[in-house]
Amino acid sequence: MDHIWAGIDIGKEHHHCVVINSDGKRLLSRRIANDETELLALVADVCALGNDVTWTVDVVDGGAALMLAILLGHDQGVLSLSGRAVHRAAAGYRGEGKSDARDAAIIADLPAARIA
Repeated sequence: MDHIWAGIDIGKEHHHCVVINSDGKRLLSRRIANDETELLALVADVCALGNDVTWTVDVVDGGAALMLAILLGHDQGVLSLSGRAVHRAAAGYRGEGKSDARDAAIIADLPAARIA
């Protein structure tokens, strides 16, 4: 399987995850509650899409604590992009206005562009 990138727009009560492949094709887009059961299901579903996943989040404290603990507990590497970097990058992306799904797609895409 190809390398895939999972971007998570972290929120207090809900997160949004977008997964893309090396061609930039969106493989998954999902809003999930900041709940252990839902986050575990997300990690399993994303890992089923590819065995080489780069996870990236836009927040590393507060509401991200459970997501980060689950990822690290499952030996998943995690990168971080600042909210400012996501905001600046958003100007270069076409599409709808600000949304959690759009931010998650940008969070997935930026590391993919640097690594690919």
